[in-house]
Amino acid sequence: MFENLNSWEFIALLLLALLIFGERLPKVISDGLRMLRNLRAMATNATGDLSRELGTDIKLEDLNPKAFVRKHLLSEEDEAALRKPLTGLYDDLKGELNTVNKLGADAKANVNAMAATPSGTTSSTASPAPSASRFDDAT
Repeated sequence: MFENLNSWEFIALLLLALLIFGERLPKVISDGLRMLRNLRAMATNATGDLSRELGTDIKLEDLNPKAFVRKHLLSEEDEAALRKPLTGLYDDLKGELNTVNKLGADAKANVNAMAATPSGTTSSTASPAPSASRFDDAT
């Protein structure tokens, strides 16, 4: 829950909570924990009611619509039939990605090779000298 907070941010939040709630902070924490326990109990009761009504064992993770349909409505053959057209597309995309990665690696190697050449050498693709502007003779 707090994996995005470093220690200084966490300490700052604790100090802010202490400033806002003062002596009531322990009561606020206990009320929050009680509410969390009630929510968990409600979720457990709801999954138990669903399991009883549907006649199967349902876990909280199974309430995701995709997982629910996959587990309770589709057989393994139906799921394989649904995945079959997408497998070819996935393989094609994987091949294209490998090609793009190879081209990127080749381009990176070319850039590194160009960067490694001494700066005193001239390239055969040097650009011509800039031409005079048409405004130079306009006076």
